[in-house]
Amino acid sequence: MEETGRPVSAGPDKGKTGLRRIWSATVYSLAGLRAALEHEHAFRQELLLAAVLVPIAVLLPVGPTSKALMIASVLLVLIVELLNSAIEAAVDRISLESHQLAKRAKDFGSAAVFVSLLNVVAVWALVLAG
Repeated sequence: MEETGRPVSAGPDKGKTGLRRIWSATVYSLAGLRAALEHEHAFRQELLLAAVLVPIAVLLPVGPTSKALMIASVLLVLIVELLNSAIEAAVDRISLESHQLAKRAKDFGSAAVFVSLLNVVAVWALVLAG
């Protein structure tokens, strides 16, 4: 809160509502995807994996719920990788010095990506096993 008692805005777009807010959010989201494609090798690899697995899931002779679970598990990897990249960028912005807490934060993010990849294997194995 400011001294006037009014809340401090986190950014210039905080006050936007309706279609202006949706448009701004879309622009920022696309910028984030563009940055991930440009700067994050792991995201590009996982996107390639998704480009292979999602069409396979669509074509497999399984029910719609199974297809949805298979596709969602693959998309979850991309979501977690984006969050991991955000953590890494924020930590690196604060300091490039080696610090135990910075390492722990980055390791947690990496572990989350790993668990999401294990989830893909588990979901696909269970669906394909019938």
